[in-house]
Amino acid sequence: MSIVVIGVNHHTGPLSLLERVSVPPADLPKAITGLVSRVNVREAVILSTCNRTEVYAVAEKFHGAYADIRDFFCELGDLNPDDLHPHLYSQHDDAAVAHLFEVAAGLDSAVLGETEILGQVRGAWELAQAEGGAKATLNLLFRHALETGKRARTETAISRSTASVSSAAVEMATERLGALAGKRMLVVGAGEMGEGVAVALVGAGATDITVTNRTHERAVTLAARVRGNVVPFAEMPGALGAADVLLTCSRAGTVVIHEAMLAAARRGADTPLLVVDIAVPRNVDAAVAALPGVTLLDLDDLRDWAAKGIEQRTHEAEHVRRIVGDEVERFGVETTARQAAPLVSMLHERAESIRTAELERFAAKLSALEPAQRATVEALTRGIVAKLLHQPSVRLKDDAGTPQGERNAAAVRDLFDLS
Repeated sequence: MSIVVIGVNHHTGPLSLLERVSVPPADLPKAITGLVSRVNVREAVILSTCNRTEVYAVAEKFHGAYADIRDFFCELGDLNPDDLHPHLYSQHDDAAVAHLFEVAAGLDSAVLGETEILGQVRGAWELAQAEGGAKATLNLLFRHALETGKRARTETAISRSTASVSSAAVEMATERLGALAGKRMLVVGAGEMGEGVAVALVGAGATDITVTNRTHERAVTLAARVRGNVVPFAEMPGALGAADVLLTCSRAGTVVIHEAMLAAARRGADTPLLVVDIAVPRNVDAAVAALPGVTLLDLDDLRDWAAKGIEQRTHEAEHVRRIVGDEVERFGVETTARQAAPLVSMLHERAESIRTAELERFAAKLSALEPAQRATVEALTRGIVAKLLHQPSVRLKDDAGTPQGERNAAAVRDLFDLS
């Protein structure tokens, strides 16, 4: 069996493709159960964010799993395999482990070191557990990934300064406008990204923030947190006409602001409008960029902007890569030790069954013993078995994953008739 990762991310595919293969939160449970029902996929976790959609899987056969997961992406985005193939990447075993650890550490993000990804990795794992997609192997892998991500942020400065897509979007807007104080902000979306945007706006000096969201209660809660205003989602067109900056991050999965809507809302407006759309799929119709006085920025612009600051963190990134290397090695050690654990357990169970059978055989002769004497016999026989099996158990664990370990395991199975 192999651990594999197959996916499309902001390095390998354009935003238009990422939109097509993005998995809406409501569809993730069905997608996970569909993947693990395929012939070559035993476990699966789907990580779908604004920068990537990746499938981590435990595969019976790599090539068979690759075909199964490729077909999943094609069905998801209504894509031809020939159109998808140039943008699809795959890794297996140690390379797949290293890839996930780099993702969790923020090395693979458009905003280097961003912190939001760690929660997204945790959420993807927890959902897969709930749906039966993540079992022993992926549970171990994702636990290590979260530990790696925490180490990276604790032991290095990789996440200082701009550390999320939300805060980067606000910083990009600030750079464009010079200052946000006195500007009228409209935030569309009150989920995790919307919350990040609204909080970042307050930190950047914005004092006039309006929030709208399909679920009105969430908009009210977020607006209260940032001392902002609330507009019902159905009344959003009216709010568009008054805004100086529009930031969209709704997980609606479709365009919610169309060209005609914005054109009508801005009719007669004498101030420019900056639109920053960080949703995947995008919330804003690309055609609005042609409207007078409207500037539209999306994730492609954000990535170009964020790339300027990467050089400043090169040293920290190298430190994080060393942490990732250490954690990949530690994961390998624990994995191989776990491979030996079932055999060691079977060996001890066989020895224990022999010990108890012999005590039963001599039960009549031992019946005259006092309870304390009987306890001594129990402790003595248990101790002898433990000492005899200690060294073989250690060797099986230490040599697991090596040719010598395979020979030792085969010999133990044959000698003790362990099936």
